[in-house]
Amino acid sequence: MSNPTTITASDGVPFVDTVRDFDAPISVVFKAHVDPDLLARWLGPRSTSMNITEYNAVTGGSWRYENGDVNNPFSFRGVFHTVEADALIIMTSEFDGAPNQVVISTTTFEEVDGRTRMQAHEVYPSVEARDMALATGMNYGVIEGYERLDELLAA
Repeated sequence: MSNPTTITASDGVPFVDTVRDFDAPISVVFKAHVDPDLLARWLGPRSTSMNITEYNAVTGGSWRYENGDVNNPFSFRGVFHTVEADALIIMTSEFDGAPNQVVISTTTFEEVDGRTRMQAHEVYPSVEARDMALATGMNYGVIEGYERLDELLAA
């Protein structure tokens, strides 16, 4: 059984906060976030395919991937501002379907009661931009992606 994913998007502020515990050591959960081969196996819902074209998860590195299906492909890109092994990832992301709407994400990893707690704080350029992202079904993709990560970590 997987751990619950808590996603909070409070009214009036352009933030999305996600908290998720994983039954695995920090080093393993962190690696699944920075290793493109592992990331491609869990990120997003099962119904989509993942094609990572660039993923240099180091401070100053950049990334780009395409997701979706043949009839509805979409892509994202961004920059890693700070990567501290087993602790912190600060990065930007931009959806090609909404150019110039850059999101800044801070993700921390900590050990809590023998588990890894991952907390992500995303800052959108406006409440409207955040609400548009949520309206795409983003929460579903995040929750199912973390369920897929649980399966990968258990294997």
